[in-house]
Amino acid sequence: MTEGLRLNPNYKPMPFDEMMLVDDPYDKRLIENCHPSGWVNPTPAGKYNLVVIGAGTAGLVSAAGAAGLGAKVALIERNLLGGDCLNVGCVPSKGVIRAARAVYDARNGSEFGVQLAGEPQAAFSAAMERMRRLRAGISEHDSVQRFTKLGVDVFMANACFVGPSTVAVDGRRVEFNRAVIATGARAAEPPISGLQEGGYYTNETIFTLTELPRRLLVVGAGPIGCELAQSFQRFGSQVTMITDGMEILPKEDPDAAAVLRRQLDREGVRVITAGMIQQVSRSGSGKRLAAETAGKSHALECDAILVAVGRTPNLEGLGLAEAGVEYTSHGVIVDDRLRTTNSRIYAAGDVCSRYKFTHAADAMARIIIANALFLARRKVTDLVIPWCTYTDPEIAHVGYYEKDARDAGLHVATISESLSHVDRAILDREEEGFARVHYDKKSGRILGGTLVAGHAGEMINELTMAIVTKQKLGVLSATIHSYPTQAEVLRKIGDAYMRTKLTPTIKNIFEKWLAWRR
Repeated sequence: MTEGLRLNPNYKPMPFDEMMLVDDPYDKRLIENCHPSGWVNPTPAGKYNLVVIGAGTAGLVSAAGAAGLGAKVALIERNLLGGDCLNVGCVPSKGVIRAARAVYDARNGSEFGVQLAGEPQAAFSAAMERMRRLRAGISEHDSVQRFTKLGVDVFMANACFVGPSTVAVDGRRVEFNRAVIATGARAAEPPISGLQEGGYYTNETIFTLTELPRRLLVVGAGPIGCELAQSFQRFGSQVTMITDGMEILPKEDPDAAAVLRRQLDREGVRVITAGMIQQVSRSGSGKRLAAETAGKSHALECDAILVAVGRTPNLEGLGLAEAGVEYTSHGVIVDDRLRTTNSRIYAAGDVCSRYKFTHAADAMARIIIANALFLARRKVTDLVIPWCTYTDPEIAHVGYYEKDARDAGLHVATISESLSHVDRAILDREEEGFARVHYDKKSGRILGGTLVAGHAGEMINELTMAIVTKQKLGVLSATIHSYPTQAEVLRKIGDAYMRTKLTPTIKNIFEKWLAWRR
């Protein structure tokens, strides 16, 4: 599987001093928690039950869970404990998104009776400082100190397999019975001429900004691109988002993505679809991009570029061939039990999964603890993994899409319900979204669903639990939802399903019964 595949020999991991503001008191606190200055690696203590390479979500959960059950664990991280999620992903992005929404609400509060003497001004530097402060506080949970107290041997260094059951760390050999590769992924770099010379941001560096770019160009229209495009527009940037696809969020249902597209248009984000960037060059103090759409050439001017075109697994420098671990350009190859081609070595998280989410990495790590240490046979294919794009409105999904269900040979039916029929959504002025549930026609079991709503990420969990517990669609009708909430839209879908059971024959029987009872 590895034949013909070449890793990037020039790749060097970004040091944390380029991901953080090292002179900022909050980032200093985070660094001291997650990569302490003067840290001395421990002396390897014989053979470990579990060696974990990478201290993002998958690695931390694997290490903490195994140590808590009595295993002898070594955790190896070359950069910052906490990985992408804490440092350059979920935590900082959601902090920025929340601040941007506050700005948007202040500017659009007149309908709700908010009267301001002047136009609200966004203090971007204050919003970013707030994010760094909160991120530093959260970093306590992922700190080196916490994991050493759990009994984990923490090594701050590069790790490289030198055999099927041995890792070299800081010039020493570390032996293991089982190991976990949890090295994650990084932002993919598109092959655009002049991009490196012109300079650009990714999710690894965008959160170091302290001044708002006047003009921001976002390359890519997936979840990260859409979330940050909307946020920076709300702060006051003039945002242009360009994608080579025909629409934004191409993995979601087209009408779900269309709701967000209309909102982005209203807010002033310029979206260019079916566009290709040919070249990047400097233009005065800014940047100029030569792009092509529908056979026509365009010149796009901006002050900063954010690249958000997908993820590349972190495979370089691991010595996978020496360990007998096969991989492809998509990551480490694993089976249903998350074992690699070396049965002693497992993998979890972004380095091996198409579900590149923190909660998916957490769930996979729990499978590995059971399978690697206790001979369980849990399967990753049994997991039901929801996800959410945290734009406004949010777009969340779980389970099958309708096309995928049909392709799998399922007899699928679908019920959709608009939020315009839900009182709370009307009161919140968020009635443009909808809920959609797919179910099996024969059994009535819920197969999947999509939510487009202000808090879809919170609402999707109800559908997730229903799928995990193999519930039929009627359970949504039987579940009492507090009123008024937007989640009541799911009860309406349940009610619509129950109405399909009221056939003319059954209705005729009911009418005769009730007439007899008069």
